[in-house]
Amino acid sequence: PEPAPRPEPCPASARACVDIDGQRTWLQEGGQVSYGPVQISSGSPGPDTETPRGSFRVTYKVRDEISREFNNAPMPYAVYFTYNGHAFHEGNPNVPSAGCIHLSHDAAVTFFDSLQPGDEVFIY
Repeated sequence: PEPAPRPEPCPASARACVDIDGQRTWLQEGGQVSYGPVQISSGSPGPDTETPRGSFRVTYKVRDEISREFNNAPMPYAVYFTYNGHAFHEGNPNVPSAGCIHLSHDAAVTFFDSLQPGDEVFIY
């Protein structure tokens, strides 16, 4: 079967796309969806909790991450895309985050294994 065309407005150059309004994310290669879309939760509206929108690059990854900012809350399979602590990580996709992208366990493992530092993350 042919891969699904990528939803707009995510550019073909992006490896990961996040649709905040639709609360979904997917991976893509060469402009074709390679995984997903899967359900997410993003940050609650507000200056300190909202997930930023725009084009970012994966900065680093930490498999067994904890959040020092939030009482050592577990953030397994963290894939950071800002230097201010925004990451994809395993979390309840039905509960808003403090700015990160919560993924199911399987999706978090797939994103962790697929994304590399320097990959483009596009959030709209």
